[in-house]
Order: sequence, then structure tokens, then C-alpha cells
Amino acid sequence: MELSIVQSILLIVLAGLVPVDKYGMTFGLRWPVITSVFAGLIVGDMPTALYIGGTLQLMSLGIASVGGSSVPEYGVGVVVAVAIAATSGGGVEAGLAIGIPVAMLMVQFDVIAKLSCGALVQHAQKLANEKNFSGMYRTLLCGPVLSFLTAAIPMAIAVFVGGDMVNAVLNALPAWFTGGLTVASKMLPVVGVALLLTYMPANKFFAAVMLGFVLVAYFSMSMLGVAIVGAIVCLVYWGYCADKNAASANSTVMGELEDE
Repeated sequence: MELSIVQSILLIVLAGLVPVDKYGMTFGLRWPVITSVFAGLIVGDMPTALYIGGTLQLMSLGIASVGGSSVPEYGVGVVVAVAIAATSGGGVEAGLAIGIPVAMLMVQFDVIAKLSCGALVQHAQKLANEKNFSGMYRTLLCGPVLSFLTAAIPMAIAVFVGGDMVNAVLNALPAWFTGGLTVASKMLPVVGVALLLTYMPANKFFAAVMLGFVLVAYFSMSMLGVAIVGAIVCLVYWGYCADKNAASANSTVMGELEDE
């Protein structure tokens, strides 16, 4: 099966919208099973698309971009896998063989996009300080465009050149380049969590922050376990505050009665 020009363009646009939706619109395109529905409508092979979408959805369970971390973009991988499966004749296996590496490649592209967006935001802040708000607006619009290109370019390579070219690009990347992006991808979550803590009452609940650290660092507890412990701590604290407020209200009422 040969994809038409219209189908190829629609697939490229769909892939490009996945990271844009992830950081902006949030219509659900980041979930592979949802993206696969649109990819299946474009290529006209819904069973294959849903099978690929379900497979990559299972692979993505438990993976979340927390604190600015970069994770495999399985939504883009679905679009690539569906396109390869529809055109190569190799079926689902051939599609997944190319789609999964593309999802992994998106980790590196996402880091590049985030670093570039940091420079864009600094320039936009400078324009805002100069009261050049139209220039600031145009600069900020470059962020979604950059995110779109990080997925659209690999998708275009896979559609117009072939899946072998994607693997060739992956193998051609030098070790120092991929290693540097890996280090940057590990630093971004730390920066994200630090920014989050600046807006939270961390000083007031410092003991709770240290409790979470100890549970993870010394007891190797999973995030779900830490969340459950956190919920228990919140319930205990809420009960303590409720009892304290009730005792304060009772003492106030008793004081008024004695004055009367």
C-alpha cells in the first residue's frame, strides 16, 4: 500500500501535534491508544492501528514526564508504526520495530526543544521588559512550533525516506551528543522539582519532604507507596487541625459564657 501525499501530510501533522498537545492543548493525543484512532482513520486500517496503539499504551503505563523530565513519546511512535505497517507490508511487527526507536529518539529531541525554549523564554522576558509585547508574543509562539517540528521531522523522514533511515540516524548520533542529552535530561527533573518547591510551603512541611526522601532513598519505596504514606500523613494532620480548631472554639464559647 502506498500512502498518498495527503495521507503523508496528515500523518506528519498528527505526529507534530502530539508534543504540542502534551504541553498545551491536552486533548489526549499523548496517549498512544487515542492517537492510534486518528492514525487508523488516515491510513484506512483501524484494526492494525488499534493493535499498535494498545501495545504502545501498555508500554507507556507508569511513565510520566514529572518535573520537566523527558520520556519516550509513544504517541509519535504510534503514528510512525502505523505508517510503516501500512506501507511496508511487514505488518504490526515491522511497524513496532521502527515506531519504538522513534519514540526513544523523541527523548533526545524533547531535551533539545526544552533547552531551546529556555532561551526563547529569556528573550521573551527581555522583550516584555522593553514593553515590546507583540515581539514577546511572536517569540513565545516559536515554542509550540519548535515542539511540532521535533516530532514532524522524524515522521517526515519515516514517511518519505523509510524506516531504515530513522535507524541510520539513531546509529549515526555520536556518543558524546547522546550522552550530553542524557545528562541534561536527568538534570531537568531536578530543576522542575526545585521550581515546584518554591511555590509550595516546603518550609512548613519540611518534615514531610524529608519523610518522602527517606522512604525512597533508604527503603526503595515506590511512588505509589510514598503517595499512600503522604495521604495518611495528610489525614492525620487534618484530624489534628480539626481537633485543635474544635478545642479553640469550645474554649472561646466557655470564655464568653463566663463573662456573661
